[in-house]
Amino acid sequence: MFLPILALALVVFGPGALSETSKSRGPIVLEKSGGFQIGGKIISHPTFPNRTLSCDHGYVEYFHPWRPRKTSLIMWHSSSSQVWQNRWGGGEGYKDMFLRRNYPVYIWDGPRVGRANWACEPTSYLPSYQDQSNFVAWNLGPSFGVWWPDVQFPTQDSEAWQQATSARYVEYDTKENVELHSNAASIAADSGKLGNSIVYLTNSAGGLRAMMTATKANGTNIKGIVTYESIGYVFPDTANVTAGQGGFGPFVVPLERFKKLTKLASIQFVWGDHRSDSYEYVRQSRLAAKLINQYGGNATVLKLGDDAGLKGSSHIPFADSDNDKVAELLDDFLGEHELDDYVDEGR
Repeated sequence: MFLPILALALVVFGPGALSETSKSRGPIVLEKSGGFQIGGKIISHPTFPNRTLSCDHGYVEYFHPWRPRKTSLIMWHSSSSQVWQNRWGGGEGYKDMFLRRNYPVYIWDGPRVGRANWACEPTSYLPSYQDQSNFVAWNLGPSFGVWWPDVQFPTQDSEAWQQATSARYVEYDTKENVELHSNAASIAADSGKLGNSIVYLTNSAGGLRAMMTATKANGTNIKGIVTYESIGYVFPDTANVTAGQGGFGPFVVPLERFKKLTKLASIQFVWGDHRSDSYEYVRQSRLAAKLINQYGGNATVLKLGDDAGLKGSSHIPFADSDNDKVAELLDDFLGEHELDDYVDEGR
């Protein structure tokens, strides 16, 4: 009975009816969903060259709305795609929020992470015992168990905390891994399989990887980056910035590669609360934005508390209890830069 009902809705209300209620809690109507691997390489066994291994690829899970907008949202976190699925307390996350808004959504796992963990080199895992340090790293409070008074987290829900801290992949925060991820992602961007109008939504160390991807991609499919609390930035070799040796940068690239960032419609660096302008990565975000703009680009720094009046935002604000308000700011960004049109606009 579903398809006839859908057809009736389109006849009675017209083809825009579903989009008019895209922010409501009605059904999410998909044209298709699926997944694929991309990038990587094929290596031969050192002793038996006729035996090969396909490895170091990225993995993409995709969801295409029934009536899609032109811009694809690529949701990227360096250690867990789960952060895009739900709020901290289990409510609706960005994936479903923006499917309701009719954006094609792509969930990206970079090489050696999550569903793309088939590596070309030996890897190892040692327990890191970092539950307590996650609490501080995610800016939920100044020390483990001491919540910021206004934090947008269900602080009385012990299950929410357990879900948050356990839903993680092994993460390789090395310089080599940033290069590996951005190599695969640039191939994906240029392939057209993600669409020809891409906006990366990233968090934490995913922001650095997306910036590096944009400096490597050869096409024009990447239109924007919105990075929530990016840990790591890219600078041109003319900026007198010393490159870091680890996986959080800074990364320094030739000026001509850096200028690819200026070709994007816009880049937005977003910060939650309790991040002062003296915080190293806030400082780097302002310098990166200044340099992008200096060379003709369009980059801004948005502090959710100071600039947008949203209090209590964590390191992962799109999973906070007020993520609907954070999502409205993303709506504004996409609309302002004309990235919200529909594929069939004007028909």
